[in-house]
Amino acid sequence: MKRFGWLISWESFLGLITIGVGIYAVVFVPGFASSFNISQAAAGMSEKALIVLPMVTLIIAREIDLSVASMLALTSVVLGMLIQAGMPLFAAIVTVLLFGAILGAFNGAMVAWLGLPSLVVTLGTLAMYRGIGYILIGSRSVNQFPDALTNFGIDNVGETPLPWTIVPFLALAPLFAIGLQRTPVGRRIYAIGGNPDAALYSGVKTRKIRFWLFVLSGLVCAIAGIVFTARLSNARANNAVGFELDVITIVLLGGINVFGGRGRLIGVLWALSLIAIVRNVLGLSRIGGDAQGTVIGLILIISLLLSNSASLVVDRLKPFYLRSGDQKLRAPEQ
Repeated sequence: MKRFGWLISWESFLGLITIGVGIYAVVFVPGFASSFNISQAAAGMSEKALIVLPMVTLIIAREIDLSVASMLALTSVVLGMLIQAGMPLFAAIVTVLLFGAILGAFNGAMVAWLGLPSLVVTLGTLAMYRGIGYILIGSRSVNQFPDALTNFGIDNVGETPLPWTIVPFLALAPLFAIGLQRTPVGRRIYAIGGNPDAALYSGVKTRKIRFWLFVLSGLVCAIAGIVFTARLSNARANNAVGFELDVITIVLLGGINVFGGRGRLIGVLWALSLIAIVRNVLGLSRIGGDAQGTVIGLILIISLLLSNSASLVVDRLKPFYLRSGDQKLRAPEQ
């Protein structure tokens, strides 16, 4: 029986639920399995999927970034204005990536070097960054972009249903997973989230790591801003309103502990897939965005209740498995 200990994990449970919902959608929801619908569903989650990656690292480190959607919008505005001013596309993209890193560095400096709470800092920059976008462009929008950018936003990879807009996420996700699970920096991030004081006294450069995590968040949000602009051929200050709530929902649903120090990216990837499938099924059923938000909120609440229940079950079963000689059993959230 001990060989099945791996099944007692939140990630496994979430994976089974996602597969089950996917099978139901394929069999019972007309049009779900079509290439066009799969392509549209993947493209629609491209930006949120990207932003999820740095959010995972921040929450594991016991921080949070509420300004991610505002950074996406502001970098989108800057990209549009640079191209409108005649800057070549490659130079504009490089400039936007640097600008996104600077936005993240501002958050990081406030949190890591001035000791301010990340919740308060990023709540402030959530409004500030979007406000800067309105100052720069007002209620106008930029809709004329080079063909190379717009083609990236609407084309698929070859003859597959895979949109190009999801490729940056597919390239970055393995790097984040390896970085968190297989590198010394990843272990330090977990240590900071598990016990910041103990990590500091153990020689971990907690301020430096937290600062660079926010810089990374800004950089990835800039990539998401470029993807969003390409996909919609639109740059305006009110892009991506409310994205931060969906991203945090996906991260918590994926089993990342809100108090830091625990969780794995694989669970978040299952959660991302589940949310994408649910939203797509609801859309195909002609259920509006507000109702979709209600359903997603219920899923999060139910998942937290189930996760806590599973943790209690594992705590009770762990002594049994340990007596059986299985020293590798892990709690669901680890």
